[in-house]
Amino acid sequence: MGIPLAPGVVDEKTSPLPDDVLPENSDVALASNGNVIDQGLQRGLKNRHLQMIAFGGVVGASIWYGTGSAISYSGPVGALICFFIIGVDVFFVMQSLGEMSTLFPIQGAFIELAGRFVDPALAFALGVNYCYLWLTNIANDYNNISLIMGLWTDAVPPYAWILIFCAGFQCTSLLGIVFYGEMEFYLACWKLICVVGGFLVAILINTGAIGGEYIGFRYWREPGVIANGINGFGKTFVLAAVYYAGTEMLALTAAESRNPKKDLPKAIRQTFWRIVVIFLGLVFFAGILVPSNDNRLLTATSKSAQSPWTIALVQAGWEGGGNLVNVVMITAQLSSVNSAIYVASRSLVALAVNGRAPKFFARTTTNGVPVNAIVFCNVVGLISLLNIAATPGKVFTYLISISGAATFIAWAFIGVTHLRLRKAWLVQGRSLDELPYKAFLYPYGAWFVVLLNLFLVFISGYEVFVGGFAAVDFVFSYVVIAIFTVLYFGWKFVKGTKFVSPAEADLVSGRRDYLVHVEEDSASEEKPKTPWYISVKRFIFS
Repeated sequence: MGIPLAPGVVDEKTSPLPDDVLPENSDVALASNGNVIDQGLQRGLKNRHLQMIAFGGVVGASIWYGTGSAISYSGPVGALICFFIIGVDVFFVMQSLGEMSTLFPIQGAFIELAGRFVDPALAFALGVNYCYLWLTNIANDYNNISLIMGLWTDAVPPYAWILIFCAGFQCTSLLGIVFYGEMEFYLACWKLICVVGGFLVAILINTGAIGGEYIGFRYWREPGVIANGINGFGKTFVLAAVYYAGTEMLALTAAESRNPKKDLPKAIRQTFWRIVVIFLGLVFFAGILVPSNDNRLLTATSKSAQSPWTIALVQAGWEGGGNLVNVVMITAQLSSVNSAIYVASRSLVALAVNGRAPKFFARTTTNGVPVNAIVFCNVVGLISLLNIAATPGKVFTYLISISGAATFIAWAFIGVTHLRLRKAWLVQGRSLDELPYKAFLYPYGAWFVVLLNLFLVFISGYEVFVGGFAAVDFVFSYVVIAIFTVLYFGWKFVKGTKFVSPAEADLVSGRRDYLVHVEEDSASEEKPKTPWYISVKRFIFS
């Protein structure tokens, strides 16, 4: 069936799959541009798209505020420790995902694999958990937009900004995967340039080149490197998890990748290191720009807030510095909201395709766009309108609590699923040499992921027990655990599911081996040596 390209997108050179390569009796067809339509979704994403989509989705506008929240919660060094530990956690999460998703590049990725290797009830609970994780991320992004725009004018109420941007993102998210991939690639490149620019500005301010005053590590001595003890660490762990959340979305893009077995491992390696360096860099520079007790940083009581860069530029004598940072944050928001809608909708589609959500959400257009799921997820993101009744800062805190707990649960069961897949692989007599990608330090890395994230999900709400019990904060900190438990045992009881035996687990369906033929055909062709400056460009921008 013919599938038109999204408006404004040039059909790039492709290596179309010949008809005799396509598997028989499957939900696979060819688009007119040579891309595969697999179970309704178009495999139109290239390696550069995969790398920059994950980067663009993770590094959103709120990170410029969130670094300020992190140092406010636990101090400059405390924040660095938390982001480093969660970074190690994410590294092993991505190792597990790399092995699973290159072997089975299917819709739903680790969500569906949990049902295949652990328990179908786990796939349902994990899928719903991951879907509402990203629904809260959509809402959080809209809430951040109202915070950003509130710095320019208070003539427009926060809810109006949310509704305006919601309508705009609804349009862009319906343009198709090829358009989406190209848009995310260039917006993510812009984000990377802005982050590097942020590093340089921080160095210039800190050394006195801007503002004329040398700061150095003054704020590490006073008010200090650590703040708020274990309570602050608990908050910052959750915050770090929310910001790293999305790195694992690469596994979901495997279902729309043109060559997942080749491109996904590269994307996992390069994207992880970009994100870790950027997050640690932003937290470090925020900690040397402003003191952790500055009341202009974003906290639960903030009606509006400023990023550490805005505060530092204003203190250095540039009153209009906030406008520059606002422009950077708004442009960053353009891709992070689209990415959140993408992940939430694809999670919902995967649930629907496998009978774990209404089939209504599985319907796609002729060019592979799941319209119903996209519209539903974007509309649910309007829970950000809660900031009408509460301050944007309080809504930010509530949404962070939900997203953080849901992230820890998702990562923990990614590790569980990986352990079960490997056990099934060996029990059924398969060789590890058959795996297209092998996880580093298996099984220690997988067990580290499971144990650390189960620990973090329970301590993430530690603050509600300090200084007097707060019922509302308790609910937002731990409601995700209760919902996940109810979903799992409810589905298990209603459907009568059982744990999957490793000897009976399906190791065949969804391998998509036919997708590697293009690489095999092109491998025999002699390729010219790549100039060094092109290699550098590809390392930075894919």
